[in-house]
Amino acid sequence: MIDARILERVAALLMLLAAAFAMPALAQGAPRGPGSDKMPAELVAEGAPQPGETWMLALHFQPSGPEWHGYWSNPGDAGLGMELDWELPEGWEPGEPLYPLPKRLVIAELMNHVYEGDYAVLVPVSVPADAAVANLAPIAVTANYLACTDVICVPQQARLTLDPSRSGEDPRFGAWRAAIVPPLDSAALFEFTPTRLRIGIPIPAETALGQLHLFLGTAELGENERAIYTGTQTFISEGNLLVAEIPIERFAAPKGVTLTAQPRPETITGILDLGNGRGVRFMAEPGDVPLEGVKPIRGGGAEPVLWQLLLAALFGGLLLNIMPCVFPILSLKALALAKAGGEERAARIDALAYTAGVVLACAALGAAILLLRSAGEQVGWAFQLQEPVVVVGLFLLALAITANFLGVFEVPGMAISGGAPSRGGSFSTGLLAAFVATPCTGPFMAAALGAALVIRPIHGLLVFVALGIGLALPFLLIGFVPALRRRLPKPGAWMETFRRWMALPMGLTALALAWLVWRIGGGEYLAMVLGLGVLALAGLALTGVFQRKGGGALTILAALVAVLGLATALLPRPEAPTASAESLLDPIDYSEAALAEARATGRPVFVWFTADWCVTCKVNESVAIEREATRAAFEEVGVISLRGDWTQPDEEISRMLTRQGAAGVPLYLWYAPGGEAEQLPQVLTPDLLVEKARSAPRPQPPR
Repeated sequence: MIDARILERVAALLMLLAAAFAMPALAQGAPRGPGSDKMPAELVAEGAPQPGETWMLALHFQPSGPEWHGYWSNPGDAGLGMELDWELPEGWEPGEPLYPLPKRLVIAELMNHVYEGDYAVLVPVSVPADAAVANLAPIAVTANYLACTDVICVPQQARLTLDPSRSGEDPRFGAWRAAIVPPLDSAALFEFTPTRLRIGIPIPAETALGQLHLFLGTAELGENERAIYTGTQTFISEGNLLVAEIPIERFAAPKGVTLTAQPRPETITGILDLGNGRGVRFMAEPGDVPLEGVKPIRGGGAEPVLWQLLLAALFGGLLLNIMPCVFPILSLKALALAKAGGEERAARIDALAYTAGVVLACAALGAAILLLRSAGEQVGWAFQLQEPVVVVGLFLLALAITANFLGVFEVPGMAISGGAPSRGGSFSTGLLAAFVATPCTGPFMAAALGAALVIRPIHGLLVFVALGIGLALPFLLIGFVPALRRRLPKPGAWMETFRRWMALPMGLTALALAWLVWRIGGGEYLAMVLGLGVLALAGLALTGVFQRKGGGALTILAALVAVLGLATALLPRPEAPTASAESLLDPIDYSEAALAEARATGRPVFVWFTADWCVTCKVNESVAIEREATRAAFEEVGVISLRGDWTQPDEEISRMLTRQGAAGVPLYLWYAPGGEAEQLPQVLTPDLLVEKARSAPRPQPPR
């Protein structure tokens, strides 16, 4: 059993050694005394020491050039914090170093907590009441720290001395003290959820809040978990309480290594950046962090206000009606439009029943996602399509709808008989429309659903409800606005012909689902599913025969549904997914390590996240990605392509989607050399990637 902290220290030591040898000439030539060459330091006192008082010392760092930076006590994902070895008179005790407000620097998906330019770290020293402060010998400290650029790191060691008898007032101390982050007067509280560290910080309600960020001082969180420093932090506020949530993840143990879980910390420290150069230092104790009644606030890293999310979800659901991935279910919508041509009361009932089905389906899917994420599962929008049994069920359902449209059998409410609309049929149509539409994520919808996964669960559920209302809105308006209904064609015999033509897109949907079954499980799995499809069509044809004879059809249909449901549940789970399809861009399979390696080359990087069940993804690939013009433009500037296939669950892809605030696929990221991720639109235009490549810097020829 290996302690996780030991692994961390070993990793840090290896990184330090690697940095030391990164540029041997520089590292070996660096002086190891006062004035270390990359980040020179000096030891300064605030006046002379007095018995029984706290004597303030300062370690002042001045980088040798603007490219060098130092680190905070918790350096983040990379770097090393400073270590001090003091030589003080007996009984004199140095306190915890006090730091100014750090900055964030992300390099290759690694968060660094740094200081750029000169800065000072203050160290309070407790002087005993009986200390003889006259004729003191010089004090000394050996400081070990790290100086880095965006490319290399060089260990620094400075041995600094100070003669207390000659120390006087230094005019710089006032500015250094002012830069130190002040402490809070009262303690904060913290608690852990399965995926987040939640910290409640007492902040006066009248405090002006800007671009918020929480710098976590306690690196070791116990239970083999660590903070995701590059993850999206969320902030909510109520009165004098500010609640910050930081995403956490479990350590990935090396193969064959078992980590020993450490206990949770007794206290957690950190700095809350309030924006505009302001911050507060806090210490948190374990306790309940109340979230009841809190409301979203604005600011960097903070979630949008609720009404903005609801409006975005509403528009996203409305636009979902015209997205390519929803086209196969437009047949269901067309039939409902035709049925709405009846009398006013029936049209309203039909519209309400359809809306209820859509909203219930969206709310149920949203609740399932939120519950699974609260239990620690990394799932997103359309997660159910990652389960083979769900895809098989949708395939059989698409076959049944196709057969219904062709008149093989009838379902009350879905067949067009010229009678009054069926509330049950319209409700079922709404359920089905919303469920089949889930592979799609369109404009407005992506941001809203991404935020819905990290805000308060009750607010997140409201976002999914708003999405359902947006999806059903056209039908709702037709049902309640007579002027719109009058523009619809009158019901008649043409509706039967129209219904049969609508079998074509639904049949194509069944073919697409059969292809997805093959992609998930291969040829043998597809053969078994096609066998179920033949059984389903035979049973439905027999149902139709009995319906036309006037009896017994309901029993046969119920038996058929039971048999198909049992057979689908008993299908063996595919052992492994089919390999990703070939691509003109010859992409690398996405992983966090592969992305870091690609970005380290200094070349542009394009990452796309897709899934075989995502129709929008496939349309984008055919329109913008899998094009000869895109391949040629990428080759010209050396763009590295990575593809994340989310057809089946993948924790690394799920983490990346969460960090980018995306609820699902598609997600397209562009990394300029040395830059951070730029999210591209979810609907790609044909020349978008070509233009991105042409605007990227050209690779330099080797010298």
